Amino acid sequence: MSDPTISQIHTNIEELRQLINSLGNSVDQQRQTLIISRADLLRQQAAQSSDELARLLIQVRRQLEDLERRVEKQQKEHEQLQALQEISAAVNSSLNLDQVLAVVMDSIISLTKAERAILLLKEDGSSELKVRLARNVDQETIEKSSSFEISRTIVGEVAQTGEPVVTMNAQSDSRFSAQESIISYNLRSILCVPLKIKDHITGVIYADNRIASGVFGDTDRDLLASFANQAAVAIQNARLFEQIRAHLIEITEMRDLMDNVFASIASGVITIDEEDRIALYNRAAERILGFPENAIIHETYQKALDTLGLPVTPLVENVRRNGGAQSTELDVVVSKRPGVTTLNLTLTPLRDIQQEMLGVAMVLNDVTEKKRLESVRRYLPPALVDQIRDLDAAQRPQQRHMSVLFADVRGYSTFSEHVAAETLIQIMNGYFTEFVYAINEYQGLTDKFMGDAVMALYNTPLNPQDDHVERAVRTALMIRERMRAYLELQPAERRLHFGMGIHTGDAVAGNVGSDLRKDYSAIGDAVNLSKRIQENAQADEILISSATYEVVKDWVFVEPLPPMQVKGRQNLEQIYRLLGER
Repeated sequence: MSDPTISQIHTNIEELRQLINSLGNSVDQQRQTLIISRADLLRQQAAQSSDELARLLIQVRRQLEDLERRVEKQQKEHEQLQALQEISAAVNSSLNLDQVLAVVMDSIISLTKAERAILLLKEDGSSELKVRLARNVDQETIEKSSSFEISRTIVGEVAQTGEPVVTMNAQSDSRFSAQESIISYNLRSILCVPLKIKDHITGVIYADNRIASGVFGDTDRDLLASFANQAAVAIQNARLFEQIRAHLIEITEMRDLMDNVFASIASGVITIDEEDRIALYNRAAERILGFPENAIIHETYQKALDTLGLPVTPLVENVRRNGGAQSTELDVVVSKRPGVTTLNLTLTPLRDIQQEMLGVAMVLNDVTEKKRLESVRRYLPPALVDQIRDLDAAQRPQQRHMSVLFADVRGYSTFSEHVAAETLIQIMNGYFTEFVYAINEYQGLTDKFMGDAVMALYNTPLNPQDDHVERAVRTALMIRERMRAYLELQPAERRLHFGMGIHTGDAVAGNVGSDLRKDYSAIGDAVNLSKRIQENAQADEILISSATYEVVKDWVFVEPLPPMQVKGRQNLEQIYRLLGER
């Protein structure tokens, strides 16, 4: 029923009322006329007609009043239905749970003229009802710290049975008048309906008026029950939206965290998705491979790998086909970087929670410097390796004034004829361990092992030393001291002796070898003469050249030997037998 129709009905009723009032006035005038009339017969007939007319008039007035009541009832229902439609649209217009709940509660008060309305919901899968929101007639939120004086019995009954409850005066209602909450809280008009979704009760709407009775009727109950069904769906939708939004926030935070992790880690990470395109290419990969992200991301992986110079397509296909991990070490030429870059590359499958293949992940590390340092650690003390700032420059061949020490195990050839090869290597490693310990102690560079001999260098570009002569001599003295203690622990058949030679002079130190393999070493007169001096040393004897002696003569005991002719030299060499420290 539209508003103009209702207005017209009210107009017609008012016109009818005016006509009835006019008719009533006419009847009253007729009665007055009859009173003063002398004709008894006419007066009797007129009185009878007037009484009948008055009776009909009373009946018409009653029907008019009934009509007015029905129209008012229909108008109220129309207003409620119209309000229900508007409120339902408002409730379903938002997915914000707090906004939805506030609209629902204000709508309930507006529809039912309640003093207050309270929403109780089941949360976290529990059957217990908890107050979610409470609003008053002024559309203000009742703080949860306030005492919610409600009938828990009615609330519990509605939540259990799913049937709405209405009472116009709970104090006199036989169903509830004996309840303690009804009495103590002085509750009167109460309306309570369930929130249901497909027969599943999710909560309860409770409205009351603690002052007036007769506020709610069956129409309010049915109206609120209809509204509650829509409100339940709206609340459920808002809850689901909140959950989805929370999950999306968690996923976004996790994704941002993973992006930050991938961006900050030192390892390069490249991922290939199901469509064979590059999905991830982090900053470390940019730094290692020399290509920016915009040149690689979203490209087909074959094109991207060709651009990056990574010949690993067969490994990628193997991982996709077999699902296992693949590891390799590659030497590649990186744009704008000199020389060859060594990469350690690991490929693993990307899988979802059902273990379905999603793509391939490649993790790469630049191990160029590590490989260089590992090669240097073979012959340089670890503490000294960490002090080298420019390894490439230090390994380039340079002429240096240095000291060279040769140590050789005496009687090795005869001894090796009677010992198994495995046992021989074990025995020699024991002697070499003592040699290298002393060399490292004075930061010498262990150049190489040559059968039964070891060569140590002092003051190379890798271990620059102003006191290199003293370090070489002290190394020899320590070797002799440690060998004495070591031999005492060995059985007689394993006791061997040594001879050492030291010379100080010029030599060239640096990487020596071919393109296929290079080792750090030294060549020159200092190396040759040191070797020749060592060859003339007797068992457990240390010989030093005159050049070495001149530097350390203030603190060592020596015994001059007769000038000797050494192999490869025409002039006689003055050699000294090192006895010890002063």
